[in-house]
Amino acid sequence: MANKNNYSKQAKKQVSDKTIEEANNIAKGTQKPGQTKEQTKLIAQGIQKGIDQYKKQQKSKARELDKQLKKAKSPVANTSEDSEANEPPQSSKKLSIMLPWCLLLISWAAFTAYLTRMA
Repeated sequence: MANKNNYSKQAKKQVSDKTIEEANNIAKGTQKPGQTKEQTKLIAQGIQKGIDQYKKQQKSKARELDKQLKKAKSPVANTSEDSEANEPPQSSKKLSIMLPWCLLLISWAAFTAYLTRMA
C-alpha cells in the first residue's frame, strides 16, 4: 500500500513539460543582470507553481459552471419555487428600470449647463 501512496503523490506533483517550459521562458525573460542560475531556477519554480495554481482554479471554475449548467438543464418539479427564488425583489427591479432614465436626465442637465456656460 505504501507504494500506491507514493505513486499517487508523484502523479500529483508531476507537471507538464509545457508548463515547465513556459515558466523557464518567463524566468529567463525577466532575468536581471548578475542573477545566478540558481536564482533564475527558483523564480521559474515559483512561476510554475503559479501557473499550476491558475490552472487548478480554472478547472474548478469550469466544474462549477458545468454543475450549474446541468442543474439548469435538469427538469425541475417545483418550477414555481425556483422562479420565486431566482426572481429579484420588486425594489431592485424598479431601481434597475429607473436607473438608465435617471442617468440620461442627469447627463442632459449637465450638457445644457455646459452649453449655457459656453454662451
